[in-house]
Amino acid sequence: MVNLESRIQYLKGVGEARAKVFAKQNIYSISDLLRNYPRAYEDWNFVTPIRDAQINENVCLKAVVAQAPSVVTIKGGKILVKTAIADGTDYMQIVFFNNKYVKDQLKENEEYLFFGKVTEDKYGGRTMLSPRFEKAVDKQRIRPIYKATASLPSKTTERLVETALMQIDDNIPEILPEYLIKKYRLMPFNDAIRAIHFPQSEKELSLAKRRLIFEELLLLQMGLLWQKSSSLGRVAPKMAADFSKEFFSALPFEPTGAQKRAVSEAIQDMGTSKPMNRLLQGDVGSGKTAVAAALMYNAVKNGYQAALMAPTEVLANQHYKTLQAFFGEEIDIVLLTGSLTTAKKRDIREKIKYGNAHIIVGTHAIIQNDVEFFRLGLVITDEQHRFGVKQRATLTDKGANPHTLVMSATPIPRTLAMMIYGDLDISILDELPKGRQPIKTYCVPTSYHERIYSFLKKNIAQGRQCYIVCPLVEESESDLVPATEYYEYLKSTHFTDCTLGLLHGQMKAKDKDAVMKRFYNGEIDLLISTVVIEVGVDVPNATVMAIENAERFGLSQLHQLRGRIGRGTEESTCILLSDAQNEEATDRFKIMCDTTDGFVIAKKDLEMRGPGDFFGSRQHGLPDMRVANFMTDTRILYEAQNSAREIINCTVEISEDERKALENEVDKLFTRVSFN
Repeated sequence: MVNLESRIQYLKGVGEARAKVFAKQNIYSISDLLRNYPRAYEDWNFVTPIRDAQINENVCLKAVVAQAPSVVTIKGGKILVKTAIADGTDYMQIVFFNNKYVKDQLKENEEYLFFGKVTEDKYGGRTMLSPRFEKAVDKQRIRPIYKATASLPSKTTERLVETALMQIDDNIPEILPEYLIKKYRLMPFNDAIRAIHFPQSEKELSLAKRRLIFEELLLLQMGLLWQKSSSLGRVAPKMAADFSKEFFSALPFEPTGAQKRAVSEAIQDMGTSKPMNRLLQGDVGSGKTAVAAALMYNAVKNGYQAALMAPTEVLANQHYKTLQAFFGEEIDIVLLTGSLTTAKKRDIREKIKYGNAHIIVGTHAIIQNDVEFFRLGLVITDEQHRFGVKQRATLTDKGANPHTLVMSATPIPRTLAMMIYGDLDISILDELPKGRQPIKTYCVPTSYHERIYSFLKKNIAQGRQCYIVCPLVEESESDLVPATEYYEYLKSTHFTDCTLGLLHGQMKAKDKDAVMKRFYNGEIDLLISTVVIEVGVDVPNATVMAIENAERFGLSQLHQLRGRIGRGTEESTCILLSDAQNEEATDRFKIMCDTTDGFVIAKKDLEMRGPGDFFGSRQHGLPDMRVANFMTDTRILYEAQNSAREIINCTVEISEDERKALENEVDKLFTRVSFN
């Protein structure tokens, strides 16, 4: 008999081989399987007559196979299986691609249910392509659709979830305290977990979702509040003197009001003995580095060391050079990265250990065990979504409760950010520095390629640098533009007189850094890249970016990519290439062409696509939300936040068992954070 904690391989129908496939989806136990909620549902309760089935709609048809399936071999050795179905109101063609088993599964003159999208063929007739089907029964149901792969189709997961629920029976313990279930009229966990997988009605599904959303958000808020309260009682370096005016007066430019406000908020934190734990978020090009420099200057002038950790060597190098320009020889700055020689690393570690280095800039190299600080008072992580909370904590642990600033270039609406970042105070840069040229953005079809190549060559001839961004690394069966083949094509055709570079995620880290270093130094005219340049280096000389298959990118991702240009004083241009005509893509392109405000774009992206791009396991060091949506579940988020405070502050009475159950689930939730 299995239970929730049983390994997945012990469930009937799984075994060792299929358990390895489940492991790729981070499903190791029966509990993980049941927490793997459906990504969508199909309502097989409502059967549509064939004559009423509309083009481009998903429908459920109950029909008889009117002719035996026939097999046709097409180009490339692939097969098509064709048949026709009838229900007394009309006929319809059914076509399956590359599924040789269908011929034996569909029997002539037998009745089945078919679920899929109705399309129009070239003759104006209606066809259903590769529908899901099963033998017709009297009582239909709402079918769950799970994340699927070739080796683990949705139907297999559905069958195994059904098996697990039957074997566990009603032995699923409650997680939430009884008072919360009564207060918010929540469905019991045992009922909710069954209804989320196999709902009997839309209403039951809605109640199950509400219960599980509340639970997930409660656990998230409790975990974040615990992280924040863990710093309570710790004594941080108190930096009583404020040197920000001195720093600002030495700058060759006038800081924005938002930069001054952010510095003031942070220095106020650092002036107390309570550790600062602050998020600095701002749009691309909003001047986060200048804010960080002001705080590091303040720390050093108060007698402490400051450390800045960046995700790549190229970005660390950029920060190092920027800080040298800010401080000159007044402050001793060192750069510690993995590519340095052993002797050089040893010398730098000595300087850090004995206090001869005031500001330490580096990659993960600065959180290695052999790095000791003399008097670390401030730690800063840049592009914070590239680091997990454990990496942040490792750097913080290098000092005696130093103040912490984390920086992110992914804007989130303030009210939403304040609710999500329960463990961080927030400063927002919502102004761009003076003199920054707005980026002109255009969307054009792929028929404009020749004109775009001419435009790129014109800019290169004027001494500028350009990007072309592709969605894929290598060629596939899709019609997407692959970076590697495109690079070879452009190098041997349109840009034979230019120096081209190639950058993609499958390259070794040192090779990627080498390419970006050459581009940064002006040795590459045109960089063909995948999205690895989305977060990265400030190259003021790069003025044009063309994005192929722009419909494949989300709004915020397009905005982050666009932020790689427009870093200097020259006018910059972003060109979105796409032949997509669907409403979602055209809406996205219109927003990109109409505004360069990252906060507006972030809000629109969250509204259009949900929080997937923002709150994945790596983004911001937060755990994945399996069922909750920060944009649409705002009311439940408020309820969960208030309940989390009640429980953490012990203003409500719950039993020891109830508290322990919650703590265990919080631990499980936060172990899902990726620390890569």
